[in-house]
Amino acid sequence: MKKKVYTVLVENFREWGVEHVFGIPGKSISPLMLEVNSKGIEYVLSRHEAGAGFEAAGYALMKKTVGIAIGTSGPGGTNFLTAAAQAKEHEIPVLFITGHPSMQETGQALGQDSSHFGVDLVKMFEPVTNFSGFVSRGDLLHSYLHHALEKAWTGTKGPVHLCIPFDVLMEEIETFLLPLPNHVSSVISSGLEQVISLLNEARKPVLFIGKGTVAAEAYEEVRILAEHWRIPVITAPGGKGAFPTFHPLCLGGFGLGGTEKASNYLRSGVDVMVVVGSRLCDMDLSGFDKEMYPEKVVQFEQDLTFIGKSIPVPTYPVLGDIRQNLRQVIEKAGASSRDDDDVPVIEIENMNAKSAGLLSAVQAIKSLRSSLPEDAVLFGDAGSHTFYAVRHYDIYKPGTFYLDEVFLAMGHAIGYAIGAKMAAPEKVIACITGDGCMMMHGTEISTAVNHRIPVLFIVLNNGRLDMVDKGMSYNTGRSVGAVYDVPLNVSKFAQSMGAYAACCHTENDIREAIASALKANGPTVIEIMVNPMEVPPILTRLLTMA
Repeated sequence: MKKKVYTVLVENFREWGVEHVFGIPGKSISPLMLEVNSKGIEYVLSRHEAGAGFEAAGYALMKKTVGIAIGTSGPGGTNFLTAAAQAKEHEIPVLFITGHPSMQETGQALGQDSSHFGVDLVKMFEPVTNFSGFVSRGDLLHSYLHHALEKAWTGTKGPVHLCIPFDVLMEEIETFLLPLPNHVSSVISSGLEQVISLLNEARKPVLFIGKGTVAAEAYEEVRILAEHWRIPVITAPGGKGAFPTFHPLCLGGFGLGGTEKASNYLRSGVDVMVVVGSRLCDMDLSGFDKEMYPEKVVQFEQDLTFIGKSIPVPTYPVLGDIRQNLRQVIEKAGASSRDDDDVPVIEIENMNAKSAGLLSAVQAIKSLRSSLPEDAVLFGDAGSHTFYAVRHYDIYKPGTFYLDEVFLAMGHAIGYAIGAKMAAPEKVIACITGDGCMMMHGTEISTAVNHRIPVLFIVLNNGRLDMVDKGMSYNTGRSVGAVYDVPLNVSKFAQSMGAYAACCHTENDIREAIASALKANGPTVIEIMVNPMEVPPILTRLLTMA
């Protein structure tokens, strides 16, 4: 049976359990947008293609399927690139579909050309996706979509891109349905017996867990590993949501937003450092010095690219599926969970109390944590606001805090939270962001308003790009281009888009605003005015100038 290419695409979306797609319409993709609507999938009109890509990623993350972002040709596609790069770093499967005016007219002068005669979107997407292809004929859709789906869903998950010309969308082809691949990678390392021996012999080990633990949802496996071998746990910024704050083995975070407790433990003579799902990037190892070097590193990771590159000590790679390899270690060792209170207690510094009557960001984060349900899901944006949360926002339930500390696109968490709430309307979804991020992608709050998506957007407003301002000032003695002469009035900005908004100056204001937001049937923007002179926990990341 033959159907139009656009129909076959939408039927496959439904096969994958997709109920929402995200994008901005244009002529070259109009047949696909109309078919999405006809087939009962909600088309979410975003305010910028990057916002649509962020929303599709948040949706995929929470829905456990492939997110769909659809944009027109030319600039519609180039606007997707940042969202694609963010999804690749976060290992989230998103299918980006872009248009092209007409295959039959390719080679002529065309407006918003996406082929190699114009901006060549396929090439542009290649570095920021797992696969990027140009579907030049309708009969190629099956093989291209099949290949894209496998690249998005198996092994190291991530975004993929297909550019499909207008006239190709209109072609008739044999219909087909491609299920999500069930041959998910479960590669088991051959060196697990050696890992077990190292753990059994370790005198003072430490577990260092990153965002790969969150991506693999290996929460239970990490807990059993820690409890069985009595290993204290340190979280990298991206691994913040993988381990409960109040577990007796939790030493808190290291890197940006890290704690003195973790730093002191690392300086106390670690012999085996077990790294799970962290590439040990500069954000994760910010403040890491030679006194902290362990004798050995065991590193659980999907691939070899960054193993042994950051800490120059003997490193034992455990390659393949992180969760499956952890399970195999547990099974081979006969490991089981148990309580352990034998962890050195080191007081965490009390950072940045009230100054001149202004609310501190530390107080704001602690009030936020005490006001939200324990199982609320919080997305951290790019900026000092999130690194305050890395240090001071307690985790009760693993899998309730998401942060990418590597690519860090400003404003991405705004879209991620919107997409996540659409995928899981029963969950409390919140976003912690800043005034700088709001001026990047804050207009996506209008998307949440128009689709009645009750997300809590918590905005720490200090009238500046705080992480840049403080880092530059600390390292060079002055700051350039990081302070707004006329700061954003976040609550009025939000109200102009139709959102509920509150401006908070005290901890009680925050508690009342969140209580109201939890009852709202639409998005709420909670602006928190914080001390602009407060120093965030990011100064271990040094700026070097030649």
